[in-house]
Order: sequence, then C-alpha cells, then structure tokens
Amino acid sequence: MWNMMPRLALLIALIWLSVAQAHSKPLHQTGAPERAAVENLFTQQLDLLEVKLAVDQIVDPTTDPAFSRATLDRMTADIVRTAGENAGNAQKLQALRRYLYESGEWNDHRPFTYDLADPLGENPANRLLQRYLDTRQGNCITMPILFLALGHRLGLKMTLAQAPLHVFIKYTDDAGSIWNLEATSGGGFTRDLWYRQKLPMSDDAVAKGTYLRELAHEEAVALIASFMVEHHLAEGRFEKAISTADVILQHYPDFAYMHVKKGSAYRALLQRELAGRYTRTSDIPPDVKVRADRWYQENLTAFAKAEALGWRPEDGQAP
Repeated sequence: MWNMMPRLALLIALIWLSVAQAHSKPLHQTGAPERAAVENLFTQQLDLLEVKLAVDQIVDPTTDPAFSRATLDRMTADIVRTAGENAGNAQKLQALRRYLYESGEWNDHRPFTYDLADPLGENPANRLLQRYLDTRQGNCITMPILFLALGHRLGLKMTLAQAPLHVFIKYTDDAGSIWNLEATSGGGFTRDLWYRQKLPMSDDAVAKGTYLRELAHEEAVALIASFMVEHHLAEGRFEKAISTADVILQHYPDFAYMHVKKGSAYRALLQRELAGRYTRTSDIPPDVKVRADRWYQENLTAFAKAEALGWRPEDGQAP
C-alpha cells in the first residue's frame, strides 16, 4: 500500500546531497483552505464512501463523485436482486463477493481484480475510486473501500483495519463474531496470523492497536485522508503534507503511519533547503540553520512517536 521513506540519520549528511532545489515557504503561509477541507471530513459526519469521494476530488478535481455514487447505486441494486429481497446478512455477503469477484452477467463478465502491476497503489491515479470502477483493477486501498461501501449499503456491519502497508475489512456477523475479510482475494475470511506472516509487524504494535484492530469511524476517516499527504509528498509540496498530517493526527493521534509520513516530509524539507547549497556547516546562514534545526527536531520527534507505537522501518517487508 505505502512506501516508507528512510529515517533521517544526521542533519550534517544532508549538506553533501547533490541536488539543489528551491527554498521553502513558512508553514503558516500554506494550506489554510485545504486544512479547512480536511477538517470538514471529520466534522460533517460523512459516511466513508463520501469521505473517499471528497478526498479523491481534492487530489484530482477531474473526478466525478456523482458518477461514482450512481455506479454504486446500480451495483447495490444488482447485489440486492441477486441476494433476494429478504436475504439475511450472510446471503448478502455471499452475493457481494460473487458480484465483485466472479465473472458473470451481473458484472458484464468483467470481475473486479487485483492489479498485479501496481498492487500497493503507488501510482496515485490508481488510488482513485473512480478509476477502480472504470478499470476494475484495484489495489489494497481501493478494493477494501469499495467492498466496505457496498457492504454498508447492504446493511452489513463493516469497518476498516490496518496491517503494515495494507488495508482490510473487519466484519461483524449476526452472532457478534468479528471476521477479517481480504478484499484483494475475493473477500475471503483471513486470520490475523496470515497478516502477521505475510506482512511482518512487531508484537508491540499489535498489542498497542497500531495494526489488526477495528478502526473507529474517525480513525477510518484519517486513514482515507492519508492519501492527501502521500499525494503532497509525491508532488514535492512538503509544507502541505505536514499541514494536512497535523489535522489528521489531531483526530487520530496514534496513527503511526502518519507520524512516519510527517517525519519524512520534514526530512524532504531539509533536503530541499540544504542539498547542494553548502559545503560546510559554517556556510549555512543563521536563519536557515534555525529553520533546519527545527525541522530536524520535528523529524526525530515524528519518528519517535511512530516507534513508540511499535512501528519499525521493516514493517510489512517480506522476510
């Protein structure tokens, strides 16, 4: 799902990096309108589909939320028709899986499949829900979000959960039992042990709820909104990434991945400010040094918070 940028080691090492880029703007001069838009995601009591559509439109204003809503309306009606009007939740879940993942007339013989060319959604365009609906090739972000959105419309009790570099579904059945559903693999039942084997994580992170637990609504909103931070980082808008991350962390302070991204943004600011500009520390102007020292401390603080939650740089990497 997500690539982790390496942790900053020493400020002095940045001075000898080879590529010089433009000076940064003070954080307080950037991102005020977007901060308000991000805050609205949490305050307007939106369902998770509407959060995803709003985030996607911020990232790519050419997306058409009305198209996506209409598509999901049609899909929901088709699934209800397949399951039967009086179907129980188990039958609805079975119909949802069949509709999405089995080829048939119900999906024009075009089932929704895992995009093996970009399984983590590293191409930002592939993270858009509308693109998944168009191409029917998804990743570990779009696939669980569509599964969840349709499940909610069918009246199924579902929420999102995290593993390292991955998102999946927690489903509560009629008896109150909670099951993992893996949307990238036919929506099948999956044990916690499977995630721990495929996507290594520390016992500490699991014990602290960093991974594998149900997310509350506000936390799920934060998870979906993290796409904006990744988008800003990819575009080199590091101040916006930090500003957006700050809003998200106000609502989900134990979001380890977001602390990592915030720390990575500060590292990128240091590179942009210092790379190729100075050959000796004594050459750095006092005002630049003050700013760089603060960014360096913010970088250390962000990673320390992630590590306190059990995050490790190797999380999610195959053994």
